Amino acid sequence: MTQAQAAADPNAIDPRVFPPAARRGRECRELKLGGVRATELIAEFGSPLYVIDEQAARDRAREAREALQREAERIGTTAAVYYAGKAFLCVEVARWMAEEGLSVDVASGGELAVALAAGVDPARIGFHGNNKSEREIARAVEAGVGTIVIDSEIETERVAAAAAATGRRQRVRLRVNSGVHASTHDFLATSHEDQKFGQPLTEAPRLVAAILAHDSLDFVGLHCHIGSQIFATDGFRESAGRLLGAYPELERLAGRPIPELNLGGGFGIAYTSAQADEAPAIADVARELVDIVAEGAQNLGIAVPRLAFEPGRTIIGQAGVTLYTVGTTKAVRLAGSDVDADPADLGHAERLYVSVDGGMSDNARPALYGADYQVRLANRESDAAPALVRVVGKHCESGDIVVRRDLLPGDVRPGDTLAVPATGAYCWSLASNYNYVPRPPVVAVRDGAARLIVRGETEHELLAKSVVGPGSP
Repeated sequence: MTQAQAAADPNAIDPRVFPPAARRGRECRELKLGGVRATELIAEFGSPLYVIDEQAARDRAREAREALQREAERIGTTAAVYYAGKAFLCVEVARWMAEEGLSVDVASGGELAVALAAGVDPARIGFHGNNKSEREIARAVEAGVGTIVIDSEIETERVAAAAAATGRRQRVRLRVNSGVHASTHDFLATSHEDQKFGQPLTEAPRLVAAILAHDSLDFVGLHCHIGSQIFATDGFRESAGRLLGAYPELERLAGRPIPELNLGGGFGIAYTSAQADEAPAIADVARELVDIVAEGAQNLGIAVPRLAFEPGRTIIGQAGVTLYTVGTTKAVRLAGSDVDADPADLGHAERLYVSVDGGMSDNARPALYGADYQVRLANRESDAAPALVRVVGKHCESGDIVVRRDLLPGDVRPGDTLAVPATGAYCWSLASNYNYVPRPPVVAVRDGAARLIVRGETEHELLAKSVVGPGSP
């Protein structure tokens, strides 16, 4: 399916944005996810609802791991692939990732607890974070976490003390900022100097020397993450070159080769059909990245290090679809001077606002980053003329937008089920209870069956968290 075909047909289910196996039923023309009808999912589990296609997630995890490891082997090294749990983590998903041969990257004590509860081998867990508490560090060391990423000078002392207290020699990486600013939203670009993560690359020799001074620490390499939702590899190329450029001096300090280099993640996915032709294939990214490392190591006269990567969104993003129920619709006339109008909107006389039973509490990305999504009718197909729509939530915010601009059949009406694809990453993870709206459940679908993997919340559970003070009536 081409971008033009997908854009022209508001009923089209684009397999480059939806889970690859998503399709409309032959007779009912209803959206089926993992072989299960959307309306059946809503009837059993409620609305709104996060749906994860288990097979899609597993296939993508395996594809990423095999591509990165195959390309690393081609240049004479190995690659460890960590699933970035911050994208979406629950016990079941952590288990899938481990079964598909991935390690797991966590960024808090809570995410560590989830990975351990899933039975992930602690040696295959990496622990990130710019403000890991002493308690979290001690727990990670005691659990046998494979690698802790040191984000600041203070953390060097904390990790060294925790490791010494347990008689362990803890593997650590140092997170540095290469100074490469990824071509993405400012909040998603994480390797320029003026931000909270990591240390300037120029400080690496001094900080590595401090790590090497502790017998309880085993320095294994540098780590850098240049951002998220990145389509071009130019930034990775420049960043990897700068990191490798620091290795000769670090090897001199250590008196040995530095065995690893972690290039992070951040590979982009298509959220709309318009982006589908731009999103990079993981095999192409893998090939380009390892070639960059091989060339850099050869030029510097150093051994090619073992590689590590941390993909998250590219594994779980497309596997997720959020289902909503339409509550109200409202036609709003468009004026040519509308400051919020997309140039493509000006051929329409009006915009149909379609309000659903969720919103920014289950998908904060449009409000946070101006993220774009697309939407499709899920409970039926329609030959009504396309209408310009904006899908909005039920929250008391004008910025509560789920889909800023798309086309739906003009007869979309209350009670319809809508599907918003590519919501597997950073939707449930960023969910909130704004306006006291309970978080939706998460279900996994596979081979025509659905099962709950994260329970939804109820109003009763939210109210139970309130503490009534002494003397209250």
